[in-house]
Amino acid sequence: MGHDIHPEIAERIAAGASVRWNELPPTLVETALAEGEGRLAAGGALAVTTGIYTGRSVKDKFIVRDAETEHRVWWDNSQSMAPAHFELLLADMLAATKSRTLHGQHLLAGADPAHEMKVSVVTETAWHALFIRNLLIRPDAPDAAGTDVTILHLPSFAADPARHGTRTGTVIALDLARKLVLIAGTAYAGEIKKSVFSLFNYHAPFTGTMPMHCSANIGRDGDVALFFGLSGTGKTTLSNDPERLLIGDDEHGWTANGVFNLEGGCYAKTVKLSPSAEPEIHAATQSFGTVLENLKLDEQLVPLYDDISLTENTRAAYPLETLPVVAPGGIGGKPHAVVFLTADAFGVLPPISKLTPEQAAYHFLSGYTAKVAGTERGITEPVATFSACFGAPFMPLHPSVYGRLLEERLTETGARIYLLNTGWTGGGYGVGKRIDIATTRRLLSAALAGELERTELRTEPLFGMQVPLRVDGVVPRALDPRAGWADVAAYDAAALKLKELFAQNFRRFEAVPVAAE
Repeated sequence: MGHDIHPEIAERIAAGASVRWNELPPTLVETALAEGEGRLAAGGALAVTTGIYTGRSVKDKFIVRDAETEHRVWWDNSQSMAPAHFELLLADMLAATKSRTLHGQHLLAGADPAHEMKVSVVTETAWHALFIRNLLIRPDAPDAAGTDVTILHLPSFAADPARHGTRTGTVIALDLARKLVLIAGTAYAGEIKKSVFSLFNYHAPFTGTMPMHCSANIGRDGDVALFFGLSGTGKTTLSNDPERLLIGDDEHGWTANGVFNLEGGCYAKTVKLSPSAEPEIHAATQSFGTVLENLKLDEQLVPLYDDISLTENTRAAYPLETLPVVAPGGIGGKPHAVVFLTADAFGVLPPISKLTPEQAAYHFLSGYTAKVAGTERGITEPVATFSACFGAPFMPLHPSVYGRLLEERLTETGARIYLLNTGWTGGGYGVGKRIDIATTRRLLSAALAGELERTELRTEPLFGMQVPLRVDGVVPRALDPRAGWADVAAYDAAALKLKELFAQNFRRFEAVPVAAE
């Protein structure tokens, strides 16, 4: 399903620049160190910083509004760019590559050969080439022929708002029809990764594939589990289980045949990373070729995981095979369990509960978690965060398109559905405490093993989910959040407030959705 435009652009780049294609990690690390792009940390990882942008620049992401996208894209959730502006931006960025040495990688997105995309990335820095090589799938024989997606990444290029139709000098511009991506003015590497995901999320539903912002693993008996959740809810941590094979930690597709990983690596948060709580991820950050993003090093070049002076969004990018237990080929069968993760800072939701398919659709479209006081300036109490499909910034189509696909897949497979709260108990943030990881892991293990199908359940009165009365290894009182509050009236008030926040958010989906045809 190649597009002739991509080889043409690759040729136009090559005509004016020297492109080093498909360099291996030792060469990329050597070049990055020689060019002063980073430092070699103890253990062999490459430590880099990204300047003023230490996270995604959401307001600077644009989608080309053309005949194809006009009636497909959910424009309430996306900023548009005129085709003429995109063409000017493309021409100017190509001109900026003249006489320069660039780094290119021919990679794959999609572990299922029937649904793979050939992705060509051209970037001006060796460390970004190493990053995306770690994150996507590395083919045995890289090939530019029939490229599906081309990404041109120039962090040093500043867009001109008047000429290019951008907001600032920073831009992430996606031409979804031609599968072209232009990224300029930001060195934050996550923009490259998420652009691939956004393209996949746009095109996949038209082939009957459900794109998912989730992690996935598989048990020894072949039982596949999916973990949906926003940043900070435990998606990566909980899917990395030594007793289960990791399919992937962030982006997947779900077809009628099963689940496949979109990527070939992991992009794990490293803030407060502990070798005892997360040994596999910690070990991966010590490996040669891993990219450490915005992690400070001590005098012995050891990563300072607790140092968030640059950003709380410190990250490590490493290939899947760095981990000890991964699913071969990045493919799994039909899911047996779907887990929605939330970090409820209001202290209201049960630590675990069962959902019906209808409730699952509601929570999927809601995509709830909560920010806590201190994470952003001006936040003094928990703030509810809703991101449709647990990844709204990367979902170009209306959420109902993805919601319908989820309902179809749940109906076809009969997968069990759970809501797992990794947030606060005994009170909201500042009063209660965070549910400890050992309890969360025990509850998750019970859910995946089917224990909750064999225990007595109660119906939560406000939200309607089914809550277990007992789980082996967990104090029964811990399963009932209301019982853990010293002031039950305060709990009731907080619960009513959260329910209303859910209702307010969901009203925006009552409008007629954008069709996906």
